[in-house]
Amino acid sequence: MSQTALPRVTYSNIQADFSGVHDLLDTVIAKVRAELLGQAWPHRIGGEDVATGAIYEAVSPIDNRILLGRFHRADAAVVDRAVAAARAAQKSWGAMPWQDRLVAIRRFADQLEEEKFQLAVACLIEVGKSRLEAMGEAEEAIDLVRYYASQMEENDGFVRPLQRAFDNEETSDRLRPYGVFGVIAPFNFPLALSVGMLSSALIAGNTVVYKPSEFAGLTGALIMRAADAAGLPAGVLNMICGDGSTGQAMVDHPGFDGFAFTGSHKVGSDMLRKVASGAYNRPVIAEMGGKNPTYVAASAGVERAAQGMMRSAFGLQGQKCSAGSKVYVHSSIRDVFVERLVALTKAIRIGDPSGRDIFMGPIINETAFRRFEQASVDAARDGRILAGGNQLTGGIYDHGFYIEPTIVDSLPADHPLNRDELFLPFLTVQVFDDLEAAIADGNAIAYGLTAGCYASDQAEIDLFLDRAQAGALYVNRASGATTGAWPGIQTFCGWKGSGLSGKGGLGPFYLPQFMREQSHTIWKD
Repeated sequence: MSQTALPRVTYSNIQADFSGVHDLLDTVIAKVRAELLGQAWPHRIGGEDVATGAIYEAVSPIDNRILLGRFHRADAAVVDRAVAAARAAQKSWGAMPWQDRLVAIRRFADQLEEEKFQLAVACLIEVGKSRLEAMGEAEEAIDLVRYYASQMEENDGFVRPLQRAFDNEETSDRLRPYGVFGVIAPFNFPLALSVGMLSSALIAGNTVVYKPSEFAGLTGALIMRAADAAGLPAGVLNMICGDGSTGQAMVDHPGFDGFAFTGSHKVGSDMLRKVASGAYNRPVIAEMGGKNPTYVAASAGVERAAQGMMRSAFGLQGQKCSAGSKVYVHSSIRDVFVERLVALTKAIRIGDPSGRDIFMGPIINETAFRRFEQASVDAARDGRILAGGNQLTGGIYDHGFYIEPTIVDSLPADHPLNRDELFLPFLTVQVFDDLEAAIADGNAIAYGLTAGCYASDQAEIDLFLDRAQAGALYVNRASGATTGAWPGIQTFCGWKGSGLSGKGGLGPFYLPQFMREQSHTIWKD
């Protein structure tokens, strides 16, 4: 069966028949394992391979015996070389008519589509995503490029005429590129988040130095390969690999005109302070996590709420900035809701996510596991564990960090497990009688990314939509209580500590952040 005849995988079409997709994935997984794993992947700077810097190895979280590849850690000198290449390319790329840039960018999207199964499998093996999560990410990456390109087109390149004070003057307003953007991507969505950030910068006329996560260099290398195959000019998109020290070297470099970042609140806030301390401020476009409360009202449909909560809390092992990690349940339905949620959670298949029926794979590394261990100890001491709390052992479980999805209740409202982002398959349950008070408590955190609500009473829905302090609100979604945003369908904007600009990705206000405003006044005699 051809790719075009197969159903597209998104984060919400959970009831479709994906048997054909799985059949093709069986072949692609074997091919990627045989042909792509274990290679050396250099930096890509100015259209050339650059094998400079200390070599480090990345292994799969699925099985630590699987070598993903060997990469070079970029130091300050390599960062400087990449910035210079991007600066040299930016003059012609930024001066190019935006219509011509879109032709090149759309070729890039077409190339990503051509390679989407391979890219999805790279995400699966590098991150431990389930098959359908990985395919959804590949489809999202393609749609992100095409959506942002359409935004440039619909806004006529963000050029518009202004009023005139005199008949013989011509006035206009336009958005123009900043210059060179640094793009620092996370491990959990190494394809979609990388492509979304870097394509926006490129569409706007900037050039890019891109650093994938040290855990996802293979996906980064394949993105670069697609860009080269699409014919993007040398130096327009450059990739350097490395860990946090490389990211810090980028932030410290004065040659960047802006940054796009997805990661933790602490790292993003530190980046903002560092960049703002320079000779002048430069844009830092950041999405920085969330706690993402869900409210299950007295009028809620219990089955839909339990399904949506399970998927939101435990999809991708809870390693999503939008993962539902806290649920408030009305006391009148608390017992029946929790019983159903626990049953669904205990039925989750956990294992090597290259298997068709696996919903949860491993968490990313030992650091995440130690965080889980401590959270489980705290939960047992200060509350009650309803499900999970344990590491899995035996077979494949001994070669990665596989843990049980965990549900906890009876914690004090102000307990750190109810306030802090864990980035784990870890859900806390709170009981309420007053929805307004529950929403106020859910708002009393540093984050404001997403929130969900299950209710059939319109007054309860309206109260949630009016009071919840988050950039993306969802009501009655079985596919995910707080997860599943898609380009052009839901925007993904972080309020409070979840973002910096009050404008988010996937929507119409994201692309303009990669440009600055300029007015032109031309006097004609």
